[in-house]
Amino acid sequence: MKAYERLIKYAKVWTTSDPESETCPSTARQLDLARILEEDMKELGLSGVRLDKNGYVYGFLPATPGYEDKPSLGLIAHMDVSDAAPGEHVQPLLHKNYDGGEVVLKGGTVLSPSRFAFLPRLKGETLITSDGTTLLGADDKAGVAEILTACETLIRENIPHCRVCVGFTPDEEIGRGADLFDIPGFGADFAYTVDGGDAGEIEYENFNAASAKVTVNGFSVHPGDAKQGMINAVNVGIEFQNALPRFERPEHTEGREGFYHLDDFRGDVSQVTMHYILRDHDLAKLMEKEDTLRLTEKLLNERYGPGTVTVEIKDAYRNMLEKIRPHFHLIETARTATRMAGLEPVEHPVRGGTDGATLSYMGLPCPNLGTGGFNFHGKAECTTVERMDKCTEILLNIIGLYSK
Repeated sequence: MKAYERLIKYAKVWTTSDPESETCPSTARQLDLARILEEDMKELGLSGVRLDKNGYVYGFLPATPGYEDKPSLGLIAHMDVSDAAPGEHVQPLLHKNYDGGEVVLKGGTVLSPSRFAFLPRLKGETLITSDGTTLLGADDKAGVAEILTACETLIRENIPHCRVCVGFTPDEEIGRGADLFDIPGFGADFAYTVDGGDAGEIEYENFNAASAKVTVNGFSVHPGDAKQGMINAVNVGIEFQNALPRFERPEHTEGREGFYHLDDFRGDVSQVTMHYILRDHDLAKLMEKEDTLRLTEKLLNERYGPGTVTVEIKDAYRNMLEKIRPHFHLIETARTATRMAGLEPVEHPVRGGTDGATLSYMGLPCPNLGTGGFNFHGKAECTTVERMDKCTEILLNIIGLYSK
């Protein structure tokens, strides 16, 4: 089975995660795909296949006799999809010999080169999209498919190889994908997550991340008698937001530039709750952003009274670069493997998070590789058959290089 065929099979399984859930996995529907993967891995001939109580799926290919002294290599992808677009009833479509132009899908979804500059580069390839009413789910079911296709190729073609450890995680899209990952049981010396963008991408830097909850406690008085009595929590919340650097927002930043992102604002005169995500590749600058929130809290409380504004900050993941540097052979190997596949490596910092960052800090060095996809988390998500094949080839090249 080719990688794109697996993607089509897995994309039809609804696996949207839920950030409000406190269970693991956050949605029982992720187990539907986990069980399918468990069976597929067994049918392929992987050893030690297991689905644990938290929804993680593990298995491995034992080293070929005579290759037991080679490193144990891990390959990891996630099963859940983002809740930013509908993920149920996905109907993947193949557009053979794509002409590089506009693609009109259902529900008013249009893939246009005027909006998506990468599209002309896909001309002549077989484009894969949803029907336009849902996301496709290539993030990260393409990664899942490519890993299993690489394993199938090793087995079918009897290619000598090192031990290859495979792991599929739930809840990556809500930042919990690696939280309960069984690193000792996984058995890899180091690993790659296969969860990036275009074929040939190699990512080993990511944002340092934190979240903040801001609560504004107002005081409601009848508007006709409100002078010097009312504290309108909505207005104080707006004042809080406007006190932050207005051009340090996602819509004004790129590359290694960090940001404050107001993700949610809700409430009324009496109380408002605001949720922020804070991001920066430079840890010191992230700490400065946290200090700015605390200073704004202090100044508004001096103006409106103690307890009017409370800020709760929670640190999340950290930049994996610090943990990858001592194992930079992972990047050098990925570069070589990419060039062997006829592509030039593309390296850039991740403007987000990845399971690999958390795993790296848990003791499993784990940079990220591209899957051949574009426009993740939306109805215009797409990939191509050929780019998925290239990503599978890169994985096989990596395995081969570590098996020498």
